[in-house]
Amino acid sequence: MWFKNLQLYRLPADWAIDAEQLADQLARHGLQCCAATEARSLGWVAPREPGPLVHAVDRQWLLALGVEEKLLPASVVKRFAADRAREIEESEGRSVGRREMRTIVEAMTLELLPRAFVRRRTTFGWIDRVGGWLVVDTASPAKAEEFLEHLRRSTERPPVKPLKVLRSPSAAMTAWVADGEAPAGFTVDQEVELRSNEKATVRYLNHPLEGVEIPQHIAAGKTVTRLAMTWNDRISFVLGESLQIRRLAFLDILREQAEAQTDDADERFDSDLTLMTGELGKMIGDLVAELGGEAPAS
Repeated sequence: MWFKNLQLYRLPADWAIDAEQLADQLARHGLQCCAATEARSLGWVAPREPGPLVHAVDRQWLLALGVEEKLLPASVVKRFAADRAREIEESEGRSVGRREMRTIVEAMTLELLPRAFVRRRTTFGWIDRVGGWLVVDTASPAKAEEFLEHLRRSTERPPVKPLKVLRSPSAAMTAWVADGEAPAGFTVDQEVELRSNEKATVRYLNHPLEGVEIPQHIAAGKTVTRLAMTWNDRISFVLGESLQIRRLAFLDILREQAEAQTDDADERFDSDLTLMTGELGKMIGDLVAELGGEAPAS
């Protein structure tokens, strides 16, 4: 169980609930298979089957939101609807108007949905009851909001808020690159994206950040919007301007440490979760500190 992306949120300090209570609330909103004419269904699933809906190790909780979606391309619906419209025109000797065509498309969608393939995806979330974090493993803000909205519907609506820091991540990253000096405990890697106020964008991949080329872009008014970094030689990632963390990679020293723990699958899952959350909690704390700390709650 290793996260690949982080969308960071702050839980309220007074959110009084335990893992068993949360699991009971989530159970009322578990994933149901798509009905014949449903295009989509979402609900909570066990992060590790078979198991509870809240997988708790110490005070670290893992949740999983399952989503089932029918794969019904619009081009397929359009083709069947066109065939149906042609039949009407030939049998009744009249043309099909726009309003009637929309009705035909809706009817064909309902007719084809029971035959559509079903795709399932899972979005994982980690609740750190020690640090007060909620972290969603996705690079997509829309999927993170989907996770949060279903959590609000399933529970007593915890007022989860995006993590806010005092220093703009873009301003901090620009300073780190311009000065050629990463914050303590971090290194800057060979990937950067810069953007001007006019949205002109330049990206460098596998490119040394030293020299005059990138500072010239900064001097011309571009700011860093994405930067590859490594924390303590243990975790590499790409930091974005909205504090999103993508392409998370746990480096060999951590992988080797995890592999040495146990050969039992269940114990390994728990030890991986403990190791991952412990390291990420420290990394997030260090990153927030380098960004000036958290902004006061509004």
